[in-house]
Amino acid sequence: MQRIRKGDEVIVIAGRDKGKRGTVLRRVDAEHIVVEGVNRAKKHQRPNPMKNVTGGIVDLDMPIHVSNVALFNPATQKADRIGFKELEGGRKVRVFKSNGEQVDV
Repeated sequence: MQRIRKGDEVIVIAGRDKGKRGTVLRRVDAEHIVVEGVNRAKKHQRPNPMKNVTGGIVDLDMPIHVSNVALFNPATQKADRIGFKELEGGRKVRVFKSNGEQVDV
């Protein structure tokens, strides 16, 4: 089970974009994620009239290592670590380490 998933709101805790907050757009592989508005790079794109793409300089969200982000806890308004807890039915859920609240409602 993954600690950070697509759609989660995360805070960058290390690197150039430290302190920025955004949502996870996708997982690239087991250790890298793409976060909205974080680790942006400029790409020079050629125009492609067949695909109706205009040329110019575009901003891309590049992957960031999963160890450099932490899940945002809305109760404490801070970054928080994630743990796992098994419910009565045998279902595993993610919980915040600081207050023990369930992440997935």
